[in-house]
Amino acid sequence: MVEIRQLSKTYPGAGRPAVDGVDLAIAHGRIFGLLGPNGAGKTTLLSMLCGLLPPSSGSLRIRGQDVRHQDAAIKRRLGLAPQDLALYPYLTARENLAYFGGMLGLHGAALRRRLDYCLDTAGLNDVADRRVETFSGGLKRRLNLVIALLHEPELLILDEPTVGIDPQSRRFIHENLKRLNAEGMSIIYTSHYMEEVEQLCDEVAIIDHGRIIAQGSVDELLAAPREATIELRTSVPPPPAAQAALRALAHVHTAEFDGKFVVLTSAAPQTVAPAAMRLLHENGVETTSLSFGAMHLEQVFLALTGTRLRN
Repeated sequence: MVEIRQLSKTYPGAGRPAVDGVDLAIAHGRIFGLLGPNGAGKTTLLSMLCGLLPPSSGSLRIRGQDVRHQDAAIKRRLGLAPQDLALYPYLTARENLAYFGGMLGLHGAALRRRLDYCLDTAGLNDVADRRVETFSGGLKRRLNLVIALLHEPELLILDEPTVGIDPQSRRFIHENLKRLNAEGMSIIYTSHYMEEVEQLCDEVAIIDHGRIIAQGSVDELLAAPREATIELRTSVPPPPAAQAALRALAHVHTAEFDGKFVVLTSAAPQTVAPAAMRLLHENGVETTSLSFGAMHLEQVFLALTGTRLRN
């Protein structure tokens, strides 16, 4: 479905590429998760995939068509739901859909059919004639998503589609995405909610500093040999002396600190966890929670990208 070869993008005046030699192959009919910290290159990569931004080098094909040379044909195959809501607040849900449908070349009976489908898919029939400015965050997200479905795309690209919404709306969106995928639609999904990606995605790639640093099914990423991650939350931020002692603790490979959050990596977590708690206690710091053992996707993500905050 999607073939990306040595794709790079360097913005004018930038000291390093935003996307740096990315290779990806995404099969038809998959839900593909693209993960990365802020500033890792996700948005730049998606913008090039959608034909919104020219690459500096490399190739990008969808269904065998070069995105750079088949722009109009490619855009007919793609549906994009951006993270920033692309809605007109003073129009109703129906009017927003009609406007964007017209921009996509839909008219008459074909447009009415797609309007009915999208309103039904988003569960918006009861509020179809209300102005969008009166909508909750969840209703806006659902409308934003189905606008991307108006022209029946083969590939749906979703950038943080559930950010800032309630669990009920998130569940509703997930169920619809699973149904669309079961009907044959391919989906590229970005999210900072790791549990979503574990539940939804067939395959995942993690990008950092413009490069793909891991790729595979969720099970493959979780099973890949790596040191266990030990996560501790503390009553107060550990003082410098406690941080130095944790770093020097036997069997500790790395130790990272972010306020009251401590992340250690070790090949011997059963030994390190109690020793770390004792050491913290001796330095006047109590442990309020501890987790280690079976890896989950967030731990893999943090192990690969680190815990340092990104802008």
